Amino acid sequence: MKGILMAGGTGSRLYPLTLVANKQLQPVYDKPMVYYPLTVLIAGGIREICVIASPDDLPRFRQLLGDGSQWGIHLEYRQQDRPEGIAQAFLIAADFIGTGPITLILGDNLFFGGDALPRALADFKSGATIFAYHVTNPECYGVVEFDAHGRAKSLEEKPDKPRSHFAIPGVYLYDQQVVDIAHALQPSERGELEITEVNLEYLRRNQLCVTRLSRGFAWLDAGSSTSLFEAAAFVQTIEKRQGIKLGCPEEAALRRGFLSLEQFEGLVQNMPSCEYREYLTGISAEIRRHESNEISMPA
Repeated sequence: MKGILMAGGTGSRLYPLTLVANKQLQPVYDKPMVYYPLTVLIAGGIREICVIASPDDLPRFRQLLGDGSQWGIHLEYRQQDRPEGIAQAFLIAADFIGTGPITLILGDNLFFGGDALPRALADFKSGATIFAYHVTNPECYGVVEFDAHGRAKSLEEKPDKPRSHFAIPGVYLYDQQVVDIAHALQPSERGELEITEVNLEYLRRNQLCVTRLSRGFAWLDAGSSTSLFEAAAFVQTIEKRQGIKLGCPEEAALRRGFLSLEQFEGLVQNMPSCEYREYLTGISAEIRRHESNEISMPA
């Protein structure tokens, strides 16, 4: 499984913040926004990731993320000359995708809680898998309607009169058919290649799986000024309450086995003195204590 991190778009809903930096480079509490979806991919076991952004923004992403080797992954970059829809990602990155499955995640989406996403990535075989999350404002998103048996019945993109309160979050799993499906799309009235049309094609082929995310799961779209503030407040609350960090690629890479403990500690040592380094140092110390206790246990 490979991954695409979509970090394009104009970020017009965040104006004038986006006069300074791309939307996905904005801070969400103590980390750049892009760290959060990147961490989801790493935690899901994905090591080959393609970042898509505008020509002006790509150098900034390269400067921030590098080639990914510091996290034991490989990052490639592709430019989106014009923002023409989420599904355009499959045309831009067709050579990167190749013939295997692909996970597409939006750079302004944050996820927290449960094991639904990692499990879906591990279990994915073919077709398409998307997710459904209950929201109060479904008209702002793609919406899925279920039949009496809990199967997906219809999909709509930002409908005026939604048929359900289940929105489709910005993470999608597809098999190799997705590139051909994207090539066959026609631009919508908005002039975009709609991701909903991709999902509808899989639904027509009876190859679409829709997984409902539980109440204990949190999904935040940080694409507007209000939602950006709410996302930062959510992250701050969770981190202060639970003593963990969300959107931490170093920790995800360590726990996934992409980095050895020695590599992880070397990475942390090169960081400046800050709360982020203190947190990672604490993780290392905890693992060392655990290893020491195991060694000292009597046979």
